[in-house]
Amino acid sequence: MVDKTVVHFEIPAEEVEKLKSFYEGVFNWKITHTPVGPMDYWLIETVPINEKGEPIRPGVNGGIYRRENPQQTPTNYISVDDIDSHISKLKELGGTLVQDKSHVPGVGYIAVGLDPEGNQIGMLQGEM
Repeated sequence: MVDKTVVHFEIPAEEVEKLKSFYEGVFNWKITHTPVGPMDYWLIETVPINEKGEPIRPGVNGGIYRRENPQQTPTNYISVDDIDSHISKLKELGGTLVQDKSHVPGVGYIAVGLDPEGNQIGMLQGEM
């Protein structure tokens, strides 16, 4: 899985049901409410998945969550093999960490940063 490409995206929403209907209607995406721990979350299938939740053909799936503040913007998650070293590189090269490394059960570790121009990027190290 580690090829440093976008592997997941997230869209914040103030009115999740309205946004869900929009994307289902415009793109025919399958969107399913799937709480992740304490977080209310909706999985987006832009491409079909297998029993492990992995796309069965080229494409990237994502999620929708409830926006908690106006600064939240869509985030692309990039697959990395060592999240700690990538967090260090992000900081060394002028980026800022805005969400510390955290564990998502069954998925792996995620962290979110800003590039030097303030664009949000996520990193995902899959479960070993």
